[in-house]
Parts: sequence; C-alpha cells; structure tokens
Amino acid sequence: MQDIVDEISRLLDASVTLEDRSFNLLAYGAQSGDIDRVRQESILRRHASDEVRAHFEAYGIATATGPVRIPGLPGLLGRVCVPLRHGGVTYGYLWALESGALTDERLATVAPLVSRAAALLATQARGRHAPLRQFFSADPVVRATAGMNVEGPVTAVAVRTPAEVSGPPRALPRGVLADPEVTDTAVNAPLLAVLAPAAQAAHVARLLHGLYGMAAGVGGSRDDPGEAWQSWQEALLALRVAEHVERHAPVADWGALGVYRLLARLSPRELADLAAESAALTPRIAASVEAYLDHAGQVKETAAALGVHRQTLYYRLGKAGHLTGLDLADGEDRLLLHLSLKAALLASHS
Repeated sequence: MQDIVDEISRLLDASVTLEDRSFNLLAYGAQSGDIDRVRQESILRRHASDEVRAHFEAYGIATATGPVRIPGLPGLLGRVCVPLRHGGVTYGYLWALESGALTDERLATVAPLVSRAAALLATQARGRHAPLRQFFSADPVVRATAGMNVEGPVTAVAVRTPAEVSGPPRALPRGVLADPEVTDTAVNAPLLAVLAPAAQAAHVARLLHGLYGMAAGVGGSRDDPGEAWQSWQEALLALRVAEHVERHAPVADWGALGVYRLLARLSPRELADLAAESAALTPRIAASVEAYLDHAGQVKETAAALGVHRQTLYYRLGKAGHLTGLDLADGEDRLLLHLSLKAALLASHS
C-alpha cells in the first residue's frame, strides 16, 4: 500500500494520503508544497477528527464513483478525494492536496493504481473480517449455532498455525469459538482466530501455544460483542510482538505490551525510519544501551545485569553516542534511542 501511495504521489506531484473508510490513516506520500492542519493531524494522530470527517462526507464521497473536488476554506487547503471502490463498495479514500495541476486527465493516469489499492483493501477486509462475521453477529440464531453465549465480555486471540494444520483444535474449552479459515494478508500465512469469554482468553492462548508450539496474541476485552473486531485487531498486533520480541513471547497480551502498543501500530516504513536512528550500533553496543535505558540509566544495576565492569559499560555508552550522534545525557535523545532500539526488533521482521 505504501508503494502504491508513493507512486501516485510521484505521478501527481502532490501530497497524497490514503485512509480507510473510517478515516484511519493507512499510508502517506512525501509532502509536496504547503500543508494544512487536517493533513498534519491525520499523519500525527493517524485518523481524522469527527468534525473533519463530517465536513468531507457532506460532499458525498462515501457514494461517489469518481474523484470529488473539495474546495478550500480558511486554514483548509482544497483537495481531491478519490473513493477507493471495489465491487461497488467504498473501502477507503485517496486524498491529494490541490496544487492547481490535478486535472481530470492527470487523475486518470493513476486510475490503475487506485483500483489496485481498492482491491487490496477489499482483500484485507474479506481476509480479516468476513470469516469472523459470526463472531460479531447480533443475531441470536447465529450465536446459538456457534454454541456460545456472547452476551458477556469477550476477547479475541490470534495464533499463527502450521501450514499443514487444518480445522480448529478439539481441545478448546466449551464456549470458545474458533475459525481456522483466516489469512494474515501481510505475509499470506494461515491464522487461527478465536473468540473467547474474556475470563478464559489467557488460558485459551496458552493452550493453543502448547498445542501448536506457535506464538499467540491476546486482544483487549470488549463488553459489547459487536466491538470484538477491535479486540481482533489488537490480537493481531500482539501476535506480531510475541513473534519478534523475546520479552513478550510466546503469548503477548495487548494490555501488557506497554510501548509496543504504539510501535506495533506503525507501518513498516515508519518502523524502519525510527529503527534507523540506532542502525549504526553494533549488536553488543545496542544490547548494552537498551539494557542501560531499560534500567532507567542506573549504571551499577545495568553493569551487573550485563556481567561487565562499569567502565566497560561507560565505554559502550560513549561509543553509542559517537556512532548515533545522540546525547545520552539529553532526555529527548535518550527517548528517541530507546524507541529506536525497540522498533528495530519489529522493523527487522516487517
């Protein structure tokens, strides 16, 4: 998706963003020319405000079948919205800040890329949400057929399964709903999607790890089963952390991930940009710096944990500052380097 946006941005020579139909930011191109508050906040907060959403939807973008030109206002630049439609359904929006050169002919040149982006969003929606329809249904018949009372708090669990495994395991506790027909569209790998009563979710995740020997991610609890899809999204992100961060393996609980709840939401490009801040460090120096920062800058405790002399640690910290250009005596530099080292774990597998 990022590659598509970068190419559209290049062809249009315009500032481009791509959002899903709920106005959550999915990708954005390099800034070209002026920027307004809406684009800035969309990138920084990764979603548009309700006020902005209502303003744009008033132009009929949800049902439009072609580009919609939205005039500028004081403090708001004009822009073109191209609905990302596939099979007659709008899955998202491509936004381009109006530069005065976005003619209909020029927009037509990116139509194949727009169609590709729409198809990707449609595939993602089918791959992650359609198979889980019965999880989120308010229809009591569907719930009864599933053999589960989903009136109370529920939690989603995601487990990547071996390719040769088919069907849900028989050892799941009563009242747990499982769907093995889910695909992680990011890496085209099979997943087992589970919806469990919130009180049983941790037990179910450990059970599945024991059965398959694979990592598991546990989402946050939702009182309303209609919001279980949010728990599923969190479970997928937690699974990503469980697979690549030893501290949170083999079963990662969304509520216990700390800063990784933020990092796991970043795109591969954003993770790579953040990880680049510490890329110059050797593995040994990186591990020493991360341990130092994890121990809140306590040299004695860090040296003991690493099994090295304090002078050795001081040397490595000084070397880290020289290699990165960051000052470990500065709070913001320490924070940047700490986040960079954490992001590197995820970026190397994205």
